[in-house]
Amino acid sequence: MISLGLRTLLSKEVRRFLRVPGQTLLSPLVTTTLYFVVFGYSLGARLREIEGIPYAKFIVPGLVTLGVVTNSYLNSASSLFVMKLQGTVVDLLVSPLSYGEILAGFLGAAALRGLLVGSIMWLVAGAFGGFTLAHPLLAVALLALVAVAFAALGLMTAIWASSFEQVNFFPTFFITPLTFLGGVFYSISMLPPALRRLTLLNPVFYMVDGVRFGLLGISDASPWAGPTLVAGLAAIAVGSAYAMLRSGYRLRG
Repeated sequence: MISLGLRTLLSKEVRRFLRVPGQTLLSPLVTTTLYFVVFGYSLGARLREIEGIPYAKFIVPGLVTLGVVTNSYLNSASSLFVMKLQGTVVDLLVSPLSYGEILAGFLGAAALRGLLVGSIMWLVAGAFGGFTLAHPLLAVALLALVAVAFAALGLMTAIWASSFEQVNFFPTFFITPLTFLGGVFYSISMLPPALRRLTLLNPVFYMVDGVRFGLLGISDASPWAGPTLVAGLAAIAVGSAYAMLRSGYRLRG
């Protein structure tokens, strides 16, 4: 049973991002629409189909994954880092909440925001290219794992960071490049052998590929490679975030 303290923290974190719907919900809606206008129609007129799937529909899983990854990370990272700056994180640490409950509160709210944004992006995408759900349970489970993994990475970054520049370092130099080079807008079968081998080293590729299998029923790699890798990443990230939280590293002044 969820304790009153955890419900309170979770409710607080959810209300925090719902208070700014223009930033958390409307912005991804506009961004997704622009992606479809620029990529779906411009490139779609030339590529038409990839593996028998219309191009506008082929890019949907990658865009949904990008939305979940980005928003899950930013929610936990920004929330905890602001609490560090304001000094209120100390009040949270000395509250009756256990470290596990604190972790669950931040990760739960961040994952919820990521999945909410991903759902909005999928609905927008469906308006452009139609709705397809080949393996819905697999798609939802994989996106939930992705959301938890990157929410935990965001929490770890917030604990480590001492400036907003450091908070933004990870998404700017790692998340965005790995995502765009992870098969969001193309199939790796279209790449030359050298770039194909390089893409297979990119963990985000397996996330996008797994979600694509869940939504469209096609994949470049093994359909189970994505869920296996993301489950391992989520376990490591959550365990590491818990350890950092429990240690009080850069949190207690």
